[in-house]
Amino acid sequence: MKKVFSKRLSRLRRSLSARDLDAVLITCPENRFYLSGFQAEDLSLSESSGSLLITRNENLLLTDGRYKEQAQREAPLFRTLLYKRGMPLLVAKLFRELDIKRCGYEPGFISCQTLKRLKEAVYPRTFTDFGDLLFRMRAQKDRPETERIKEAQKVAEEVFEDAISILRPGVTEKEIAFEILKGLYLKANGPSFPPIVASGPNSALPHAVPGKRRIRQGEPIIIDMGARLDGYCSDMTRTMFIGEPDDFMKEIYSVVRKAQEAAQDFIRPGVRARDADRAARDVIRRYGYERYFCHGLGHGVGVAIHEAPALSFRNRKHLKAGMVVTVEPGIYIPGRGGVRLENMGIIREDGIEIITSKKWYHDFRP
Repeated sequence: MKKVFSKRLSRLRRSLSARDLDAVLITCPENRFYLSGFQAEDLSLSESSGSLLITRNENLLLTDGRYKEQAQREAPLFRTLLYKRGMPLLVAKLFRELDIKRCGYEPGFISCQTLKRLKEAVYPRTFTDFGDLLFRMRAQKDRPETERIKEAQKVAEEVFEDAISILRPGVTEKEIAFEILKGLYLKANGPSFPPIVASGPNSALPHAVPGKRRIRQGEPIIIDMGARLDGYCSDMTRTMFIGEPDDFMKEIYSVVRKAQEAAQDFIRPGVRARDADRAARDVIRRYGYERYFCHGLGHGVGVAIHEAPALSFRNRKHLKAGMVVTVEPGIYIPGRGGVRLENMGIIREDGIEIITSKKWYHDFRP
């Protein structure tokens, strides 16, 4: 992995020169891992496990004593420096020692209070918005990254199989979610996001929180889950039924599945993200359910569960080979329930390689 991190750092440094910057301060946890291998998690925006300060010549990892050993072990290309009185004072000291006059920062991943303290500490030296270079870099995966994502998905499917084995009337949403979490911590590094288990009318809520509701015969049960393994995420959704659903729910399920297939057939390098969304949305519109499809078609997956590209009607950017995306149309009827089906795939030169198993589909189509 040292070669991989070195290559990423070299590309970043070229950007520093092009933008007339002396350094960049990395506070996004996923970007920190992407550039260094340091896997510690931030407890909150105001309690970080560390930052990277990358100059044109040095790789520095700034943290406190809690993470010293982990940082030195996981980020061998970086020199670990500890702060005792907070990161801004250490950054100011380094600005003076390394003659840093202009430094980039990540505005979406630093609190206003921390940024204010940093600017005051380094004045008259300046911070400037670094832009989205790292997020664009992360959007296209190399082979080692896609292999990690495939392995995370493989583990997630094993856990999913175990969890649905206890599906029966009377089991609660929380009990299913607990089985998923237990499996993900035993077989992976944990979940890539809190699992969603939504039954009956709760399945009309795209991001429902598992509760004490008991599952009933014939109703939809949306299960959305993913594994985090070796720093990379997976994501999948299936809508399950115990017994036969009614004809209305069968129709909705069939429409969602047709929309998913239409989008998967459409996706390839060069198409716009918004047009991939439209490919699925047109199918749902044809059956009269467009107003019940209330989110975008999908999103990128990598070191974060949600990253570029967004497969949304708002995104005019073109898809590229190497991107890993979800394809997850849904229909949600308030008071009745909903259906979502989600696959994950790697965009190849000739289309999309779906890496989610074809299992756990219901065939309600005539």
